[in-house]
Amino acid sequence: MPDTMVAASPSEATNGGTTHQVDVAVVGAGFAGLYLLHRLRKAGLTALVLEEAGDVGGTWYWNRYPGARCDIQTIDYSYTFDPELEREWKWSEKYATQPEILRYLGFVADRYELRPDIRFNTKVTAANWDEATGRWLLKTDSGATVSCRYYIMATGCLSAPKPPEIDGVKDFKGDVYFTGRWPHQGVDLAGKRVAVIGTGSSGIQSIPLIAEQASQLTVFQRTPNFALPAHNGPAPADRLGLLEGDRAIYREQARWSLAGVPYPQQMAVSWQLSEAERRARFEEAWAKGDLVYILTQLWADQAVDVDGNARLADLVREKIRVVVKDPEIAAALTPA
Repeated sequence: MPDTMVAASPSEATNGGTTHQVDVAVVGAGFAGLYLLHRLRKAGLTALVLEEAGDVGGTWYWNRYPGARCDIQTIDYSYTFDPELEREWKWSEKYATQPEILRYLGFVADRYELRPDIRFNTKVTAANWDEATGRWLLKTDSGATVSCRYYIMATGCLSAPKPPEIDGVKDFKGDVYFTGRWPHQGVDLAGKRVAVIGTGSSGIQSIPLIAEQASQLTVFQRTPNFALPAHNGPAPADRLGLLEGDRAIYREQARWSLAGVPYPQQMAVSWQLSEAERRARFEEAWAKGDLVYILTQLWADQAVDVDGNARLADLVREKIRVVVKDPEIAAALTPA
């Protein structure tokens, strides 16, 4: 930070009322926003987080659709800045559900007393840079204004749902829901005819549970996705053992890994392995439901070489055909 920066006074009277003065304003109280607030405080800066939702959580506040859960092992989807935090919080599942992740973020907010510097139910409606003062002036839908030197967006890349651009959709008389803005009280789909548009992560997670409730379910898919079975269960003892054995080493390895998950780096490229060796590695990881390992660590060239990637993709396509017995449906569900 520049040596000339000084903390401003907490508030300043303006023609429109009171403007909150801080060094840094952050938009969003999810994983990134909470951590930013904690770090900014430790750096001696005054900071304020502006959050449209009614509580912390970010994507885990909004995405409450049936089946919502993490798709990376949750011990690797956690804050790493404080060993004591890691010791105090224990995950119940390998791939934690949305309610548990939301409880975790609330626990973090309370443990570090972050809530006093978060303004909930507050959406930024305008941000204007004042060249003369070298500060941003933020306007919000609550009427409050914020003046800051630094303005940081911690909103993520998918924070606003995109309405479907389908002819006639405005004439639909039934209920329309977005997985990214699922009603907090839940939705009763029992006996309903339901259409789901999309088979991305949210669709893949929600479709099986919606199918259990609906009298009829139709899925509309533009582009098939690879989907791997998670084999969820309790947090795996082997990875917990690595973490608890030496947290510093585990987290340092994660920082230098391809996906934020520590694994021994593969040196062998796919063409150096026999077909039997490639298949053995794949089957072992598939049986464990080790998604990140399958996607990043089976052989060294799977993410950087077309042929190395194709060898993995072919193995996953085989699995799709084993699970989906109807050849025509399997073809529709199999990425090209």
